[in-house]
Amino acid sequence: MNMFRKPGDFWRDALAISGSATPHVFRSVLVFGLFAALVVAVDIASGHSPELEIEVAPYEVTGAALGLILVLRTNAGYERWWEARKLWGGIVNRCRHLAIVAAAYGPRDEAWRNSVIRLAAALPHAVRRNLQGDCDSADIERLLGPETAGDVVAARNRPLALVQAIADMFRAACDDHGMDRFAFLEADRDLTALTDYFGGCERILKAPIPRGYTILMRRFIIMFLGAIPFALVMKLVWLTPAVTMFIAYPILSLDKIGDELQNPFSPRNLNHLPLADICRTIEDDLLGMIEAPPYHADDSFRLAGADPSTRSDPRP
Repeated sequence: MNMFRKPGDFWRDALAISGSATPHVFRSVLVFGLFAALVVAVDIASGHSPELEIEVAPYEVTGAALGLILVLRTNAGYERWWEARKLWGGIVNRCRHLAIVAAAYGPRDEAWRNSVIRLAAALPHAVRRNLQGDCDSADIERLLGPETAGDVVAARNRPLALVQAIADMFRAACDDHGMDRFAFLEADRDLTALTDYFGGCERILKAPIPRGYTILMRRFIIMFLGAIPFALVMKLVWLTPAVTMFIAYPILSLDKIGDELQNPFSPRNLNHLPLADICRTIEDDLLGMIEAPPYHADDSFRLAGADPSTRSDPRP
């Protein structure tokens, strides 16, 4: 999935089926159209009986109320989606910064450095799988190897196990290799933030919009769309089913979109977050650091073409 869309795709978006709510609401729209056709048939059979016809005025008030409820629900769903995107943006930044701390301030041990970076690259995959209810461990095994991955896969909470493994490695580097305490604290802040971001995603996943609100709104939708044909039949007659379906389509689509936005992590939902692409981006960035020569804070003069032994003390 491409995370970035090019502007100017009006007609392609307007006519698109994939990614739209149309396949999900088509049957419900058709049901209301068939009901409207039944109302038309009964009205014609009864000789346009006044008992079957309702003035349009009440629907103007109820339609405004329904529109307000739909907007509030859609906004609530979008806030959850946007919060999830911000949390994953934090995961991206913290994983990159953690790898930079390991590469720049960690021990001059390539095996240690590679292990920490691979653990950091595996963490987003574990978080994604956890949020999607997927027990597949292929990504973790590919990045960590069967032995290390076995301990992580066997854990009850894989992201937490990876955070613990990274913390243990930084603690060992601080105790055994004399890693700078400031760098240790920076790594600890990254791990704490990653745990908070993962917890925030779990909160979104496990605390959906109250079901009573959804039940009330959908009952309102059924009553509104079920009564619409009785207001249209007195003026439109045969066009009543088509107009009823035309009104039902955006209402049911907004309801479906609001419902799908509650869980922005599931790939089965509309407009879910492209977590697989985000995880691959983090992985590519971090593994690219392993392929590059290690960089340490005191290497800046060599990178600039100077010899650290020739540095002059700027102090008077």
